[in-house]
Amino acid sequence: MKHRFIMLVMAMLALSACVQSPVISTPNNHASAIEPAATSVSSMNSQRDIVLAVANPVEPPATHAGSTLLGYTPPSFYGAGQRAVSDLTSLKQSYGLREVSGWPIKALNVYCVVLEMPPGVSRDDLLKRLTKDSRVKLAQPLNDYAVYSDATPPDSTHYNDPYVNLQRGFVETNAAIAQTVSQGDGVHIAVIDTGVDTSHPDLKGRIHDMQNLVDDSAASFNHDSHGTEVAGIIAADADNHQGIVGIAPKATLSVYKACWYDTADAGARCNTFTLAKALAAIIDTDARIVNLSLGGPADPLLDKLLDQLLDQGRIIVTALPPSGNLDGFPDSAPGVIVVRVSGTSQAPAGIVSAPGTDILTTQPGGGYDFTSGSSMAAAHVSGIVALMLSLKPRLDAQQVHDVLLRSSKVSNGMLQVNAASAVAALHDTQNVNH
Repeated sequence: MKHRFIMLVMAMLALSACVQSPVISTPNNHASAIEPAATSVSSMNSQRDIVLAVANPVEPPATHAGSTLLGYTPPSFYGAGQRAVSDLTSLKQSYGLREVSGWPIKALNVYCVVLEMPPGVSRDDLLKRLTKDSRVKLAQPLNDYAVYSDATPPDSTHYNDPYVNLQRGFVETNAAIAQTVSQGDGVHIAVIDTGVDTSHPDLKGRIHDMQNLVDDSAASFNHDSHGTEVAGIIAADADNHQGIVGIAPKATLSVYKACWYDTADAGARCNTFTLAKALAAIIDTDARIVNLSLGGPADPLLDKLLDQLLDQGRIIVTALPPSGNLDGFPDSAPGVIVVRVSGTSQAPAGIVSAPGTDILTTQPGGGYDFTSGSSMAAAHVSGIVALMLSLKPRLDAQQVHDVLLRSSKVSNGMLQVNAASAVAALHDTQNVNH
């Protein structure tokens, strides 16, 4: 019996070595180590590759009395079950496909793979054939997405942060007044973007955890500009004698790197693979706000995951595409708050306007600079929503959207969101939840 017990323990340890360790969330606002992606996305090609999903019904091991020690494998583990492995092996052989990378999506009970098509095959024809295959739950192109940023070189508050009066969005939205009532305490915001400079003096106290879903490079994660800019607008520390003040300086951020830079002078891009992994990861967290300062074509897989988040009561904030058309991901999904850069023309119905031109914010390497784009406008709104939820945690997306529009004010000739008015609209009501 003793020999059998030892053998069982050894088997359990061998299996647990295959379980992917979760990102460690550390208290006291200390950022955790970055979780590397299983496979770099650099080899993926949106003009060639497809995304395919098969059913993945993985039954948890038994834990009843008399079960073996293997029944105590961590319940958070969710990999590819026997059926998924069998179906994928058969599909790859049948259609001549090569797997680039794969990952399980527990929320949808599927296993997804990015596949490279065989040479000379029409992708549209292949997808039509795969869609009719009974083993396939979903088949679609691998889509590309872009962040919406146009980098540009270059009444007072009580804050000791030296650049606060240069923050156009902070000043125009009366954020300092709003922060006398709420600073976003207790609100958790998920930022799906590029990486973020986690050592930046205005950000390191605000980042709770992060995941790198693109590669395993900590250096590139910390040198990414777009995510650093967005994070600073939302939650840069206040009264630390450093740089700027975020709209919600007491909120905490979880950073999901799903976008990357191919070259230094090009904008960041993302794809179906990385965005799906980020959305699926957020489903298992308590983040109430999801900032998506990016966009691209409609995508069935991403829409399914977005629907799950919306059904859970998350508040999704995204940027209006440069084209101004709502016909893609995530801007066309009902329930998503879409934000444009404030302008002299009237906004389309239901679209929120916020500052997004010449916005001073954090930069990699501990610096600060001005940047523009609807990405920055969306970040202002995410911060204001955090101020609102800190006062009334039970607000839903529709209520938040209505308050943002109803409380918007004219500033410099433009109607745009106003943090002080939005907070006042909630603070003056009865039964405010603190």
